Amino acid sequence: MSDSNKYTAKLRGSRVLILGGTSGIGFGVAEACLEYGAHVIISSSQESRVQSSISRLLASYPSAKDRLSGHVCELSTPAMEENIKSLFSKTGTVDHIVYTAGDKLATLPIDEATLESIQQAGMVRYFAPFLIAKHGSKHLSPGPTSSITLTTGTVSQKPIAGWSIVGPYASGLHGMARGLALDLAPIRVNLISPGAVDTEMWNSMTQEERQGFKNDIETNRTTTGKIGLPEDVAEAYLYVMRDRNCTGSIITTDGGSLLV
Repeated sequence: MSDSNKYTAKLRGSRVLILGGTSGIGFGVAEACLEYGAHVIISSSQESRVQSSISRLLASYPSAKDRLSGHVCELSTPAMEENIKSLFSKTGTVDHIVYTAGDKLATLPIDEATLESIQQAGMVRYFAPFLIAKHGSKHLSPGPTSSITLTTGTVSQKPIAGWSIVGPYASGLHGMARGLALDLAPIRVNLISPGAVDTEMWNSMTQEERQGFKNDIETNRTTTGKIGLPEDVAEAYLYVMRDRNCTGSIITTDGGSLLV
């Protein structure tokens, strides 16, 4: 007689769409879902990134070849909604939607902000997740076994000087997730709020700048003394997908940064 697997099998056979799944936290979520036996669909704005990430995932999970695919979906232009519709026409029915997509942070000085730059700052980080939920909910398996998981950041709870453009979008995702949890019920909707995470987002920094940033985070801005890693933060996404009693929740994974 074999052991029970009622906990580890919750994602086995599920179809999980991860927007932003080609790098950083999203890539970590893709790895984790493959390990738990899910069928994973990753999406990004560039075909080359999709194919490169599929290759990287298959290098680690060669047996998952039949459980992994990817599609392009550009979310930063006015054609966003049509692109989203096209994406879901390709994915078909899914069980979970994870949104980790992001773009360059709009940390402009207030004096340099324009209406256009303010609107552009919210394209990928605010407007796109709403439209993903709008259209994606029609392609989710019905009931509380299905979920949509959005992503914000701890700037939504603890403001940072110079982030007055992007910060309100991050905070607005709290209300969006809770509202969608009501409007799309019984489909579950949750929000993950990571602190600083060591991802490719920081690749534009020089090695010296990156190390200085990391040292500052670990020394002055966490209680754990460690910057977040994608493989740790990915656990939060696994949790909200697997806990069928969790909806309208904001899960923070920040190394204690809100405490200091």
